[in-house]
Amino acid sequence: MTGEPGEAKPATTLSNEEILRYSRHLIMPEVGMEGQLKLKNSRVLLIGTGGLGAPLGLYLAAAGVGRLGLVDFDVVDFTNLQRQVTFGSEDVGKPKTEAARQRLSSLNPDIHIETFETKLTSENALELFKDFDVIVDGTDNFPTRYLVNDACILLGKPNVYGSIFRFEGQVTVFGMPDGPCYRCLYPEPPPPGLVPSCAEGGVLGVLPGIVGSIQAMETIKLILGSGDSLKGRLLLFDALAMKFRELKLRKNPNCPMCGEHRTIDELIDYYEFCGVRGEEAPGPNVQVPEITPRELKARLDRGDDLFILDVREPHEFQICNLHGNLIPLGELPRRVHELDSSREIVAHCRSGKRSAEAVDFLRKAGFRKILNLKGGILAWSDEVDPSVPKY
Repeated sequence: MTGEPGEAKPATTLSNEEILRYSRHLIMPEVGMEGQLKLKNSRVLLIGTGGLGAPLGLYLAAAGVGRLGLVDFDVVDFTNLQRQVTFGSEDVGKPKTEAARQRLSSLNPDIHIETFETKLTSENALELFKDFDVIVDGTDNFPTRYLVNDACILLGKPNVYGSIFRFEGQVTVFGMPDGPCYRCLYPEPPPPGLVPSCAEGGVLGVLPGIVGSIQAMETIKLILGSGDSLKGRLLLFDALAMKFRELKLRKNPNCPMCGEHRTIDELIDYYEFCGVRGEEAPGPNVQVPEITPRELKARLDRGDDLFILDVREPHEFQICNLHGNLIPLGELPRRVHELDSSREIVAHCRSGKRSAEAVDFLRKAGFRKILNLKGGILAWSDEVDPSVPKY
């Protein structure tokens, strides 16, 4: 993979220091000097520097990918450290792109790292992607996955895709000639709220290391032009069973993006397409009556008769609770008879998303005296009682 016309000429040699650094590559005939120079002249863009982006960045930098782009607009949080191994405790509060740049530059000062501290959007994706050879998707939401897919197809770039949840992961390569794209696998996004995020459902910390490492391997194989890529194959990993499975993926001739008669010729509003209001509010677009943590605290202190409904899962209740009554959201339809519609009910969860769904459900079931705790336990800890742990 070489540069575009007008760019600096591709490197044709390795320094003595680089030869020493990459010696374990160079003695492999499948890589050798020629392969290492391909890596040195390659340009890879990582979308996301978090769970999947951490092993991706570390291994691609260590392997000698000459130009590594990092796209992220988030900051390092304590909850990231359980799996995002690029970062240390001293990085909490720093922009992820800057913290990752410092770590990767320390790992390999011979490569060029570009940071883009911005949210990937339909307005900037094509401009960001055009100067890179391979795009690696390490994101965790459907709008961005569709955006990455469509931008790659429009530009003819391979898209090394990975996703993780709890104990399971997926990896494949989209956007290859004659290969399927993300829309071939998922023609329509799931209904908002149906698939929980890692923040809601959790993820085993080791899992993104495994899945991200496979993505890094696929990226390096594409650069070297060696081996069989995962084009047309979806690799499924179950960490609990320690099993890999493989599904065949076929290009959909009627795909609106990569099919024979493309109907999508430009990037669209992907949050609207996925039926969500944006990353700051990824839940269902429902309006429910709310109460703030401070308002709830004042009413409890007054002795108001309030029924506190906790719609989280039992294992979350064990982490921390507001001494409420636990009825998990999934059990609410069959346990609704346990609630007294004549009493005033305040529903809560971790962040306010699931409890908003509960309030919406109960209002449709005829409950009128029901409020959602705005911001959930996270906001309660911030605004009322810092002794309540956040997770």
